Amino acid sequence: MSNIKINYFVIVIIALLSAAIIGLNINWPNKQQEQINKILARGELRVSTISSPLISLNSKNEPTGFDYELTKRFADYLGVKLVIQFRANINQLFDDLENDKADFLAAGLIYNEERLDQTRTGPAYYLVLQQLVYRKGTTRPRSFNDLRGKFIVTAGSAHVSELKKWKEKSYPDLTWEETSRENTQQLLEQVSEGKIDYTISDSISLALQQRVHPNLAVAFDVSEERPLTWYLKRNDDYSLYSAMLDFFSMLAEDSIMSRLQEKYFSHVNSFDYFDTISFIRAINNILPTYQPIFEKYAGSLDWQLVAAIAWQESHWDPQATSPTGVRGMMMLTRPTAEWAGIHDRLDPEESVKGGMAYLHYLMDRLPKTIPEDERIWFALAAYNMGYGHILDVRKLTAAQKGNPDSWLDVKARLPLLSKKKYYTNTTYGYARGYEAYRYVENIRRYYLSLEGYLQAKANREKIAGEVPADTTSDSQPESDKTTGDKAEGTKTDSNEKAPEETTSAKTATTRQS
Repeated sequence: MSNIKINYFVIVIIALLSAAIIGLNINWPNKQQEQINKILARGELRVSTISSPLISLNSKNEPTGFDYELTKRFADYLGVKLVIQFRANINQLFDDLENDKADFLAAGLIYNEERLDQTRTGPAYYLVLQQLVYRKGTTRPRSFNDLRGKFIVTAGSAHVSELKKWKEKSYPDLTWEETSRENTQQLLEQVSEGKIDYTISDSISLALQQRVHPNLAVAFDVSEERPLTWYLKRNDDYSLYSAMLDFFSMLAEDSIMSRLQEKYFSHVNSFDYFDTISFIRAINNILPTYQPIFEKYAGSLDWQLVAAIAWQESHWDPQATSPTGVRGMMMLTRPTAEWAGIHDRLDPEESVKGGMAYLHYLMDRLPKTIPEDERIWFALAAYNMGYGHILDVRKLTAAQKGNPDSWLDVKARLPLLSKKKYYTNTTYGYARGYEAYRYVENIRRYYLSLEGYLQAKANREKIAGEVPADTTSDSQPESDKTTGDKAEGTKTDSNEKAPEETTSAKTATTRQS
């Protein structure tokens, strides 16, 4: 995603400014530290947001997403509880800030000069483009002069500010509608469904939504790159702002920001329209048959992730067979099936049962130093190419001064396992590491598409049933007041012998032990 990247230069500058401002804080009078003292006294950090691809409620009514994890980490940094308040539109967000109902706003908001009279921005943490979006299959506009149809953007957004500049500078006849009833994510859905013709989105939100609505397409860029940022109320109290600077400096120094980028965005680097369309058709036509099986054997994993793995393996074809002899929904080798007690690899339930037993075995076998939320990616790479090669690539990563417990660092070295310069010095030798890399990234993309598509489908069914969607909330959902997701790997006998790994029919990669 060349147009969607972390502004490392900005973060370095922030780190330097942070040290200076925090130093000034030592001599500030208490009145100038009132904001941070209030947060610490109440024990809560109040953040207002709107639902977007960067922060939303999942099917369990738990907040999730890049912005959520950032704010959760910031609350932990301050030692207080995070309280998320979902609002219906951008103007309500800034009303919360003005009326002291929120300490700051975190909603994937683009830097907007028009807001700076009453607010100040926090650290810039991502750069995005603003892009005009149309529906694939209709005529692509090449400029604002080519617009023919209904053009709606979110009221109060940076998109409106950008359009005003274009109207004044180059397109005096440019017109658009503004809405406070729908956010950008909902407008993108309306473009996808043909209800409106155009909207404007930031590039990261669009990239994520294309996994759910593949007929969304970019007509042209509306702006140069702009930073995403948090917003605070403008006053003489810089205590919360300085705490943010220190926090973001820590994220940069500890490589946490780059890990978050990898976690949420690196697997959406490429977009294949036809592959995504094929997957969505299968979700509607094939998935209902096998969903109960995925749910039954998911164990500590989300069943939707299990479904994504099975799609990558066989496209949900229980009769799938590769030239190398692996078979079934999870493309098991005969030794793997025997290890798992599976008698019929072509039986879909038996196949999923065996595949998940082995995957959980691999997760449990991995070093405990690997972070809980990254263990699954290491295990999937091992599932694809063999556990021994994971040991090799971890050693190679450490030798190159990378972090062998970081998936970001390790996956970058996977392709080296096919280069003689490197594999001749490893214990387990040659491996098609790049194919293991693609295997994991494909699963992550399918998982994102499946999760987003099913959530959007559930929302449509909710609206069709005339049950109003819960678009605002004055408190964080009861299901997750203070913590993010937790997952524990299934425990197995550490002395048990691992079976021979297998080959994926889709990627045609040999799995070696």
